[in-house]
Amino acid sequence: MRILVTGAAGFLGSHLSRYLLAKGHKVVGIDNFITGNVENIGDLLKNQAFEFVKYDVTNYLHVAGKLDAVLHFASPASPIDYLKFPIPTLKVGALGTHKALGLAKDKKAIFMIASTSEVYGDPLINPQHEAYWGNVNPIGPRGVYDEAKRFAEALTMAYHRYHKMPVRLLRIFNTYGPNMRLEDGRAVPNFMTQALKGKPITVYGDGKQTRSLCYVSDLIDGIYRLLMSKENDPVNIGNPHEISLLELAEAVKRLTGSKSKIVFKPLPQDDPKVRRPDITRAKKLLKWEPKVNLEEGLKKTIAYFRSKVK
Repeated sequence: MRILVTGAAGFLGSHLSRYLLAKGHKVVGIDNFITGNVENIGDLLKNQAFEFVKYDVTNYLHVAGKLDAVLHFASPASPIDYLKFPIPTLKVGALGTHKALGLAKDKKAIFMIASTSEVYGDPLINPQHEAYWGNVNPIGPRGVYDEAKRFAEALTMAYHRYHKMPVRLLRIFNTYGPNMRLEDGRAVPNFMTQALKGKPITVYGDGKQTRSLCYVSDLIDGIYRLLMSKENDPVNIGNPHEISLLELAEAVKRLTGSKSKIVFKPLPQDDPKVRRPDITRAKKLLKWEPKVNLEEGLKKTIAYFRSKVK
């Protein structure tokens, strides 16, 4: 297959592009580097099966030649990023999705939207299953990301129903691993960077809020299985093992051997109190479930962060 990946220089886009190439596919990568990093794809640029274009996908999108799939992964994806770039976040979720869908329609290609567990907002049920409509504040500071992804899902399903397009609606839960930025702002890179630099490890609120962390190789495997399936409805991909953020901070401190103190700061507005995927559909439809346990994944990620922390 020849596959377009938007956001190809980002954390997930770079891992996904590498995986697709390893499977023997050709990849066209697009990124405007608003949050992506050329270092993430440095090795891929030498691969003849990988084409890269620096471009903003909210503009008119044209790719010469055939495409078998369009995977739309372009978007700021951490609170720090979408608070810094609120309008680009909304634009890539709305205009970028529209342009990518139009290209997929023209090429008669499968379209995949990288959606998120954030469509569930600060959920009133735990775990979250795909039929749950969510509890989102549309005008809060996180709304620019939450609503961009909810609109992207609605637009994707409209194209599926109206144009009979094959679509893949991927709801990604918290994922971590190499290629995350040190200043990403999410819990794992925050804790690791602080621990390795000997700075205080900042936990927001009382630290009892939970996350479910999926190692990146497991997530990419799930994404590929969804792409190759015939499933057009939403599918959660994530690790259902739930851990409190305080427990996570303590685990990172222990595994890095850091002497950092854990300090507490006020909880940001609309920060989710719980986050855990119900992966029943992924197990049934894709025969997928995560394999990498938290300790193993954290050790691999810490090794990467050690190589980057100055």
